[in-house]
Amino acid sequence: MSQPYCVGLTGGVGSGKSTAATLFADLGAALIDTDAIAHALTASGGGAIAAIAGEFGPAAIAPDGSLDRAAMRARVFADSSERRRLEQIIHPLIRSESQRLMEAAKARYVILVVPLLAENLGAYRPLLDRIAVVDCDEPQQIERTLRRPGVSEAQARAILAAQSSRAARLAIADDVIDNRGGLDELATQVRHLHRAYLNAASGSNKKTQ
Repeated sequence: MSQPYCVGLTGGVGSGKSTAATLFADLGAALIDTDAIAHALTASGGGAIAAIAGEFGPAAIAPDGSLDRAAMRARVFADSSERRRLEQIIHPLIRSESQRLMEAAKARYVILVVPLLAENLGAYRPLLDRIAVVDCDEPQQIERTLRRPGVSEAQARAILAAQSSRAARLAIADDVIDNRGGLDELATQVRHLHRAYLNAASGSNKKTQ
């Protein structure tokens, strides 16, 4: 089965990509979130747990059988080679599940949310027809990230620093969704792009049922 027209949606932490993704879904796009897939893979009994335990040992697994996220977060932030080892396990599984969900989608087009798309463009590029980047100023990213429960300013800045730069994300964008304003402005841009993606999907030789 061929895959439908697919738009990769990305943006830095606090940019509002989840809000934009929800708006696309409300208009009828099929929504596939790679973060949600990653959480399922690393939940108790998830498809990545056995490989993670084999690679990192029992200390990486929480008592309930899921990934010990706090312990693993500390490891990958302290040592980038640890992060690469984890990514080599999880990313192929995420891509495989993303493709399976895309092939099963009934919508005219798919929004594939990949927070770290700029960092992993080579892996995801074959799945994508277009890339949309949700963008805002970095001080806004920090302010919005601080609204999340339990996130300190130091943590927010560390997350931002660990991601690709704003310039790197904008460099891969076919479409830029400016989220420096309010929800109404964001929704207007999403509606405009939704119409454009419907038109593009109609002209694509991929499945558009």
